[in-house]
Amino acid sequence: MTRPTSFRLPEDLLDSLEHEARASETSVTALVATLLGEGLKVRRFPGITFRDGPAGRRAGLIGGPDVWEIVRDLRHTPGRGMRRVETLASEIGVPAERVRLAADFYAAYPDEIDRLIDLDEEEAGRARLLISRRDQLLTK
Repeated sequence: MTRPTSFRLPEDLLDSLEHEARASETSVTALVATLLGEGLKVRRFPGITFRDGPAGRRAGLIGGPDVWEIVRDLRHTPGRGMRRVETLASEIGVPAERVRLAADFYAAYPDEIDRLIDLDEEEAGRARLLISRRDQLLTK
């Protein structure tokens, strides 16, 4: 659900928004909504950033992997609680506090992260199918 609102913004900021909206082929309203949403999440979770990619914009650790990658790997890491976090942190070379930050972000926005994990699993399935077809062709 959306509702109309009005803001007074400096002219140069409006110009920048219009330029960025054109460059990203989106509306100013959609861009402002994206930037505000991401800004609030970054403010709530310092150390999180947003980056572009094939699946769209996604949350990641500043200087580190995407949140969905950490959550995916946490699900398959043995242990419980902080032991699980520490195990994954040592495996991927990321401080445990940053892995915990990704887990906290996931707790707040599970649908956003689960969607990216599902997309990755679908793509991996397609890749496995193509490899299997290629291998069948080459072994005949």
